[in-house]
Amino acid sequence: MGRIPIIRDFIGIIKDKASQSKVALLSDPKTLSLHLALLRATTHDPFTPPDPRHLATLLASGHTSRATVSTAIEVLMDRLQTTRDASVAIKCLITVHHIIKRGSFILQDRLSVYPSNGGRNYLKLSNFRDKTTLLTWELSYWVRWYALYLENLLQTSRVLGFFLSSASSSVDNNEEEEEKVSSLTNSQLLKEINSLGNLIEQISRMPNSLHTNGNILVDEVLGMVGEDYLASTNEVSIRVSEFKERLSCLSVFESVELGFALKRLEDCKERLSALGQMRNVLVETVWGSISEMKDQVGNDELYGEEGRLMTMESSKNKVSESSRYGERVLKLGDSVDFFSGRF
Repeated sequence: MGRIPIIRDFIGIIKDKASQSKVALLSDPKTLSLHLALLRATTHDPFTPPDPRHLATLLASGHTSRATVSTAIEVLMDRLQTTRDASVAIKCLITVHHIIKRGSFILQDRLSVYPSNGGRNYLKLSNFRDKTTLLTWELSYWVRWYALYLENLLQTSRVLGFFLSSASSSVDNNEEEEEKVSSLTNSQLLKEINSLGNLIEQISRMPNSLHTNGNILVDEVLGMVGEDYLASTNEVSIRVSEFKERLSCLSVFESVELGFALKRLEDCKERLSALGQMRNVLVETVWGSISEMKDQVGNDELYGEEGRLMTMESSKNKVSESSRYGERVLKLGDSVDFFSGRF
């Protein structure tokens, strides 16, 4: 049994060398460095993360032509979706995550629309299995979860209008973000907080695999997701604060929908509490705000089975209720642009 990992590692090294030799012979000289950087960043070694130098080469392609950027994304996605090796797959996903967080606008844009508009199983890894060893079998859980998480991250970024936790996001400029959020309609604000809830819920479903504890690839993933978690709780905090300003002008349906969104977020708290590296004063404050806001929106009956029936019943009248709310606003003046209680 002890010989299997050694043989597998040796075969992985041969595959890496063979792939690099093939690329050197067949690739366009203009993109050769790009192809080699990808192969060297996504080796078969399950104990080394992508080398920062090779990641930097890939990210640098985002400052070249659109054709080169398209090639970079296509090569990355092709390697991700054709490999059967868990180490290669998880390194490709880490590379995707680096593009989301650190890539240029054109690189992020090309990633977000590949191959079309994203959606469920966008990265095509929901059935990924590497049964070679016990380690690769458990890494496969991480590959499937991480792919679904990144799909959620891309979808949430589309809803918010910026890549969450990226260099181009507005996380570090709360005042500007609060101003933008204050101009949203109630329905837009609900859509954003629900999307953030989906992302945090996916983080809470992180695998807990015994044999991957201390694995450097898993630690790399945890570190990057942890940064996203802090950014997403910051965005939730801004939107919860905005809803506090609007409590008096929420319709019944909007109040119920907000209550469910907050309850769903609160249900993630216990599962996320085990992730000690993701806890800080900001996070604890946000969870307190969510609980307080949930209590203000409605009592516990809203969140039981009876509450579910109420929501279903309310949804039948969603259009007419929204229309009535819209009519009330329009009668006050068609030129009103802001929906926050601050204005």
